[in-house]
Amino acid sequence: MSDLAGKVALVTGGSRGIGAAIARQLAAAGADVALTYQHGELPAKTVVAEIESLGRRAIALQADSADAGEVKGAVDRAAAELGGLDILVNNAGIFPAKPFEDFTVEEIDHALHVHARAAFVGAQAAVAYMSEGGRIISVGTNLSEHATFAGLSLYNLSKSALNGFTKALARELGPRGITVNLLQPGSTVTDMNPADGGAYDLQVGFTSVGHFARPEDMGAMVAFLAADTGRSITGAVFTVDGGTNA
Repeated sequence: MSDLAGKVALVTGGSRGIGAAIARQLAAAGADVALTYQHGELPAKTVVAEIESLGRRAIALQADSADAGEVKGAVDRAAAELGGLDILVNNAGIFPAKPFEDFTVEEIDHALHVHARAAFVGAQAAVAYMSEGGRIISVGTNLSEHATFAGLSLYNLSKSALNGFTKALARELGPRGITVNLLQPGSTVTDMNPADGGAYDLQVGFTSVGHFARPEDMGAMVAFLAADTGRSITGAVFTVDGGTNA
């Protein structure tokens, strides 16, 4: 039997890149998967079709992670349509990068809403459906530990909040048998950060392994934490960045 057979997962921002790889990996392990997208309906439907080809149920839900009501609504719809919720993956994100003096208050609020508030509100909604064995996994960034480049003040501010949130929530939900963990990817091959892009040589030079990670590397880590193999892991931070932060 698959490790996640009978489980239901929701992956925010699951239409492409790391989110799509996480959704596919959870489905490959046996879970039914809901995923959210903001604009990319076609890529989201493609991921759904790929999951369904594995014999699992899947749905794509349009939701803006900057909107707290839409975040909660996506959780409720996923649970209603798939019959519950066992795994929440807070993956949706943006990458604001420029000199910190140039950010507007609106841009600051937007980044905090997408990265920090959405994780908080999503978890609040999700735990109403979770029982013992529930999993909450957020996706941060290795850059929140070491700011390798200039221009990351807002990105790091909003993503760093996930570290404290993960540890505090793990302490709070542990007695209920729900684990909470944080994945911090480094440079990973996606459509937004391709291996043939102009920043590849610079980024890969910071690693010790000499290559970008694959989205599937992140999916495998999330699947490990979501399965029974992660039953005793909570409040932990996993940095998967090829040694960039070593």
